[in-house]
Amino acid sequence: MNLDNCPRCGKLFAKGIREVCNVCTRDIDKEYELCANYLREYKGAIITELSDETGVSIKQITKFIREGRISMVNAPNMSYPCESCGTLIREGHLCDNCRNKLTKAAQQMQGNLSKKDDPPKGFSSTQGAYRGLDRYKDR
Repeated sequence: MNLDNCPRCGKLFAKGIREVCNVCTRDIDKEYELCANYLREYKGAIITELSDETGVSIKQITKFIREGRISMVNAPNMSYPCESCGTLIREGHLCDNCRNKLTKAAQQMQGNLSKKDDPPKGFSSTQGAYRGLDRYKDR
């Protein structure tokens, strides 16, 4: 049996399929029901309005969206924060701006690594490891 502390309430529980204890699982399910009921009545709600009216945190609502429990198709105005800058987005984890920055940084890093692998000046693979080494062969 795998025991762990619940990340939500801190109580000790037998960790199995779920990452939180049974009490917190029931609380999360109640929070989902609140959100789902509110969205059925107010389809045009935005995430901050949903959070304010239901008392469910934006982080938890975002988790519901990522898990597929709250459909973005049925909530046309719903968006959630980018994990990097907080700009509201409708899909993925990062906004276009942060994704582009990350891509450029990765390309620059890849370029720096390839430059690092270039042989140093004065090295020639046909002559050997060092230039001028042939002068010392006769000694």
